[in-house]
Amino acid sequence: MPHLDAPRPRAGRPPTTSRAQILAAARGLIDRNGWERLTIRKLAAEIGVGATTLYHHVQDKEDLLLLLINEYGEQVARPRLPDEPRQRIVVAAATIHDALAAWPWAAEVLTTDGFIARLGDSPLGLVEAVVAGAVDHGCAPEHAVYVFRSIWYYTVGEILVRSHTARRGQSEAVTHRGAFFGNIDAEKLPHLAALGDRWAVLAPRDTYVDGLRALVDGLLAQGAPTQP
Repeated sequence: MPHLDAPRPRAGRPPTTSRAQILAAARGLIDRNGWERLTIRKLAAEIGVGATTLYHHVQDKEDLLLLLINEYGEQVARPRLPDEPRQRIVVAAATIHDALAAWPWAAEVLTTDGFIARLGDSPLGLVEAVVAGAVDHGCAPEHAVYVFRSIWYYTVGEILVRSHTARRGQSEAVTHRGAFFGNIDAEKLPHLAALGDRWAVLAPRDTYVDGLRALVDGLLAQGAPTQP
């Protein structure tokens, strides 16, 4: 009987790379090396494809970061927003803070001017809640933008300071001055000298929400019309 050859595999396209696979690999690289070191070439090598394959899914690194942040924003649990405008602003801002505290690199990316405007509807819903809360309280739309911007700077600043401190290590931060403010000139800086090592205990306390409420109260008082 003639020898029968084994069936040969059909020629065709290589397995496709999905967007979900790309984003998962990108998150892994960011977790290991930081978002600054992420490149399309490194991501392609991580997945095992050519860089040109990835460009069918993303335009560049900035587009990739935006996709990651939007995907994450869609997964953030949305609390029920209160009807009262001031409380609505506080709850929306605290939700933004908690979401970014889990992904501090995203907060750093979003500090780039104009990046927020490129977010999707889901993440922007919380921005809308802050602006709408200010308007419903009686602020002009222009002042509502100022309200959000001030809250945004406060929120991102708090997240980045905590993130960078954790990355550097508390022990290094405390020993940088030896005994923190314990060895400074008490005549020139009397209040800091009096605090001394207590500063290292007091400064890291989580007072974000308390500060947020005070900030919101002040911002709304500036923009709302004077009540008779």
